[in-house]
Amino acid sequence: MSPLTKTIEDLIAPSLASLGFELVGVDFVRSGKYSTLKVYIDSENGINVDDCGEVSHQISAILDVEDPISTQYNLEVSSPGIERPLFKLSDYQRFLGCEVNMRLKSLLEGKRRLTGEITQVNEMENNIHLLTPVKSYIVNINNIDKANLSYIG
Repeated sequence: MSPLTKTIEDLIAPSLASLGFELVGVDFVRSGKYSTLKVYIDSENGINVDDCGEVSHQISAILDVEDPISTQYNLEVSSPGIERPLFKLSDYQRFLGCEVNMRLKSLLEGKRRLTGEITQVNEMENNIHLLTPVKSYIVNINNIDKANLSYIG
């Protein structure tokens, strides 16, 4: 997690919780002058378009006051979807036994992309144990660039 996304999460999480939403995660994608701030939310009742609108309005108000992003950006608020992104160790713990796709920041045994089942989460060492069809890997969460559940349909 980058310092910017951590700052944004810290700013918006309390407000979203008070509205009854779980902040799944934040992703800031830089793309020239068209950067995008993606905010993923969830709730026990699921997420609909009105929920996204309400949360978008709330987040916009907070970020307009706090102004943590120095460049222009578009705000996108959505549910995590069927291929839910994973951000925190608690996400991996919650989805033990599920298949996940990972893109790593640096090579791990010659691999930058891994797909496999989450078999264990070691919170003391910030590691996720991943069983692929070929072998088992231990991945430090700080080496994960992006990860999401793999939809098997």
